[in-house]
Amino acid sequence: MEVPLLVTDFLDRARKYFGDQEAIVATTGERFTYEEFGDRADRFSAVLQERGIEKGDRVAVLDPNTHYHLEAAYGIMQLGAIHAPLNYRLTPDDYDYLLNDAGVKAIFADYEYAEKIEAVRDDVPTELFITNDPDAVEGEWEDFDALVEGTEPEYDRPEMAEDDIITINYTSGTTGDPKGVCRTHRTESLHAQLVTIHHEITDDDVYLWTLPMFHVNGWGHIYAVTGIGAKHVCTRGVDAGQIFEDITDEDVSFLCCAPTVLSMLGEYYDANDVATEGENPMRVTAAGAAAPESVIEMVEAEFGWHFRQLYGATETGPLISTSATRRLIDEDSEERFALKKRQGIAPLATEVDVVDEDGDVVPWDDETIGEIVVKGNQVMDGYWEKPEATEEAFDGRREGWFHTGDLAVVNEHGMVAIQDRDKDIIISGGENISSIELEDTLFDHEAVGDVAVIPSPSEKWGETPKAFVVPSNEDPENPPVAPDELTEFTKERLAGYKVVHRVEFVDELPKTATGKIQKFELREQEWDEEDAMVGEG
Repeated sequence: MEVPLLVTDFLDRARKYFGDQEAIVATTGERFTYEEFGDRADRFSAVLQERGIEKGDRVAVLDPNTHYHLEAAYGIMQLGAIHAPLNYRLTPDDYDYLLNDAGVKAIFADYEYAEKIEAVRDDVPTELFITNDPDAVEGEWEDFDALVEGTEPEYDRPEMAEDDIITINYTSGTTGDPKGVCRTHRTESLHAQLVTIHHEITDDDVYLWTLPMFHVNGWGHIYAVTGIGAKHVCTRGVDAGQIFEDITDEDVSFLCCAPTVLSMLGEYYDANDVATEGENPMRVTAAGAAAPESVIEMVEAEFGWHFRQLYGATETGPLISTSATRRLIDEDSEERFALKKRQGIAPLATEVDVVDEDGDVVPWDDETIGEIVVKGNQVMDGYWEKPEATEEAFDGRREGWFHTGDLAVVNEHGMVAIQDRDKDIIISGGENISSIELEDTLFDHEAVGDVAVIPSPSEKWGETPKAFVVPSNEDPENPPVAPDELTEFTKERLAGYKVVHRVEFVDELPKTATGKIQKFELREQEWDEEDAMVGEG
């Protein structure tokens, strides 16, 4: 029997079996059962349909991790319309581009961010503007709650096919204009099932939203957590004290985040007497960058949480691989932290290879570097109205596979470990140096709060590593360590050609909304007066 895979099935299942169970703990203090959650989504579907929104129309959501985002997303998708979540940290000019690129007909925007849309209102094709607090927003905005409460939960759900586009997720645009990643019912459904399996999500889980819902649909958790019947605990951003409070008050069992969030939690934990768990045991998945071993050790040894690494990209849903493999990691081994920081192995029904320039698999010797390529049901069909960019993404070392641009090695068990981005690898005197290895080494110094290493121009070597360091006291003018001390620190731990001789203290590093360091900004700054980079990064 063949039954189409539809994202609407996730909320339908939760309502059928867990209707009277608590589904959402809202930032407003309200609590909603799955039946109440579904009823509000139905009413929002009816609101949009009454205003002329049809199957295939794009509807944007600009919202932190509140219950409104979940309700709006399902309300949109139940009509077969395309959910287009937006990064809430962008500028009005960014939204001008995105809303025009996707041809967005309607938008829900949280009151805290709606003014950025109001600033470009006359320049975008959007006609319907909805917010959760119109009194806090300039311009003519309609009230989400008033619309929902004043509309019956009746709408016509159209026929949908699993190959229909149902979401558009925009990339960060670090190498040009952002690209809209088109995801279908099929790619979203299968990815959510993989997340459910490999994150071991169950119906008694309590999931804390620190990862942005806009980011590849919260790594698929708007589907996975809902479909399995678990509980969503919503937030309005990342606040370390509030996270610990939510974990204990709501008996949270699971969260996903960037490693920088874990570092922030560690700093708060060191300065405050806080509990790290409620009644439920805690587990955490980190992604965006490899967490330093010291952070993983802190999470497991001090917090008592179970850590796992996820690796992915917007184009892949994002799951490409995970270190969530209990048979390949001995929990009593001293090597467990080093293994858990690896990007790990492919999930079910996914092929991941590390290949050389000819497209051949590199030896599993943990030394030979190649590019990660991936093929799987969760990989995008293409970019929104960008056929050339789509073709380029699947054309390279191995035809028909998605090319990540990440360079990695593979150990004897097939566990992948990223060495660098293709553009971030440092080529010094003909030797390839991994910036990630240098960053991990520097993170072990107690005076280093955060760090990014990039190639810096060198007359002698072509390139040489340079570290941008946020000192632990957050005062770059008076750091608790001198540059030459950090140079000596790396010299004691690394091969001579890898030593970091250049250090610049900064108060912060440029980052994406999910905590990923935007090294391209640092590279542009460092190479501003050069004709080209040695590695062409």
